[in-house]
Amino acid sequence: MTQTLTIRQPDDWHIHLRDNAIMQTAVPATAAVFARAIAMPNLQPPVVSAQEAISYYQRIKSCVPAGNSFEPLMTLYLTDHTTPEMIVEAKQAGVVKACKLYPANATTNSAHGVTDLGLLKETFATMEEQGILLLVHGEVTESHIDVFDREKEFIDRHMTKIVADNPNLKVVFEHITTADAAEFVASTSANVGATITPQHLMYNRNDLLVGGVKPHNYCLPVLKRNTHQQALREVVATGSDKFFLGTDSAPHLKHAKESSCGCAGCYSAPAALELYAHIFDDIGCLDKLEGFASLHGPKFYGLPVNDKTVTLVRDPWQMPESVKVGSDDMVPFYAGQTLNWQVQR
Repeated sequence: MTQTLTIRQPDDWHIHLRDNAIMQTAVPATAAVFARAIAMPNLQPPVVSAQEAISYYQRIKSCVPAGNSFEPLMTLYLTDHTTPEMIVEAKQAGVVKACKLYPANATTNSAHGVTDLGLLKETFATMEEQGILLLVHGEVTESHIDVFDREKEFIDRHMTKIVADNPNLKVVFEHITTADAAEFVASTSANVGATITPQHLMYNRNDLLVGGVKPHNYCLPVLKRNTHQQALREVVATGSDKFFLGTDSAPHLKHAKESSCGCAGCYSAPAALELYAHIFDDIGCLDKLEGFASLHGPKFYGLPVNDKTVTLVRDPWQMPESVKVGSDDMVPFYAGQTLNWQVQR
């Protein structure tokens, strides 16, 4: 049985670093293991311009521990009013790698999201020309569509059209949760990839609902039935380079999660790589972890693989029940439970 595993230093291709006090906790947690991370732009107000992206980049860098070379990769938040000129400015800024498509009101802080994809036809064309990736939260938002069906409905109604109309645009289908999404990504062009979170590999909707609602397992897109979870586990076990690590780590204070209308998001940053190692070991494909965590993402983004390495050791430990943020607490994903791997620090 493998006792240690050394891989190229990984990157996180989808993370929420937030701002202010939470950012001061979230950034060091991510920088401790990951070399780079795609920072989501859904702040309040959102990051919609090159100048705002530069400002956010600087705030993130100010939270990186001394001597650590962690590099945030910035994104713009697409709205109905994002113009081709704004995309060109973002490219020239040098720090912006992608734009994030949130359908309006699909998830946390998405009220400013896109209401009509047709408004962005020229913007998508300019992103294609400039080499700016499109990152998609793939869910429809109509209230009459069952929350468990919204990802498939988005594929059928929008995702196929986005890819067909923009064949040279690199598109990341983010935090996929269904067999439908896995099949779509696997079967479409090389310009389409996907990120998969630890929670969607580890859990299904029983882990959210059985025995009482588990607010710290609540995320969007919501956990699906076990057949979809199994499909995601099977696709990462293939080693396909179309799928790569994106935690969607989304920190919220404990009281915001444990409320009458709790926030969506799982805070996995304190043990992100250990969670994936635990899962890949459980599936029986530890040999595929390096590709998923460290190689496929840079290849898709057209970036170099990291030079440094990280070593994981089989040494069971317990995830803390909480993480301090000033006088408040956050509850990490998998709190109080045992993980079989830990990063050698």
